[in-house]
Amino acid sequence: MVFFFRKDKNVPASLLAERAEILSLFESCDVNRDGKLSKEEVKAGFERLKSRFPGFRTQRAFKVADKNGDGFISKPELQELVDYVLDCYEGKIAGKLKK
Repeated sequence: MVFFFRKDKNVPASLLAERAEILSLFESCDVNRDGKLSKEEVKAGFERLKSRFPGFRTQRAFKVADKNGDGFISKPELQELVDYVLDCYEGKIAGKLKK
């Protein structure tokens, strides 16, 4: 599966479908249905995406997506997580990880 997404260009429907698929995948990882994703749940998502280093990806995802620093990815932060996943496959994460 190859993922990429460009915010600044017209995006074909097939790519938007992949974006929706990633969103759905991570939403399905919310096993306790509390409306937010723990580190373990995010790691499970990266494992389902066949990441070679799901623990590493999880740490980096939280640096990017956990805007309020509460240790969870909430619904409003979920789009940031999806953006991070897509950026990983496009090779654009360096600019977002300045800390």
